[in-house]
Amino acid sequence: MINILIVGAGKGIGLETARLLKDENLFTISRHATPELDELGSQFFELDVSKDDLSNLSLPEELHGLVFCPGSINLRPFNRLTEEDFLADFNQNFMGAVRIIQKCLPALKKSKGASIVLFSTVAAKVGMPFHTSIAASKGAIEGFAKSLAAELAAANIRVNVIAPSLSDTSLAAQLLSTEEKRIASAKRHPLQRIGLPEDSAQLVAFLLSDKSSWMTGQIIGLDGGLGNIKL
Repeated sequence: MINILIVGAGKGIGLETARLLKDENLFTISRHATPELDELGSQFFELDVSKDDLSNLSLPEELHGLVFCPGSINLRPFNRLTEEDFLADFNQNFMGAVRIIQKCLPALKKSKGASIVLFSTVAAKVGMPFHTSIAASKGAIEGFAKSLAAELAAANIRVNVIAPSLSDTSLAAQLLSTEEKRIASAKRHPLQRIGLPEDSAQLVAFLLSDKSSWMTGQIIGLDGGLGNIKL
């Protein structure tokens, strides 16, 4: 059994990942407690890692996996986005990851073979209208992860990023609120469907496991082909 911390475990991809990994020694963080998290029996902390004090966060001496799932979908024309909008997305999507990784780094190093999994978006690779704020903050995650992977390789800590397209989660509920929207969204992907939380959770499990022990510094598109294929 290994020690794994999942940040953003309250819903969506984070929750599905926690369910998949529930037999490990699981630690979870979310801004809000949920009945679904209670059912997992993990050691839960109600925190916003982008701004709350992390000094009293009680984690094991050795941490084998860290998964950072928080995200945002702030889709608006560039001229309607304020500086505060950009900063809010940057703090949630990027600075939260920086803060929790710095907090966990001693425990990750003690495991002598840890894996960090972060989340980006296909919009950081493929230019999409109305995505400037989210693409900027997730683009920062990608550059950060590659540099961090290089820096931590000597400590045998791997850092990889999953870059999904639209997934069927509560975060995307407004974009998938009608059957017409769901069909249109599916048709934009070469594989003709939108993503599921299980798709990302399975990839997270792989990246945390020894099966991916020779992978680091990778940005992995999980996007139904949208990032690389044009039909």
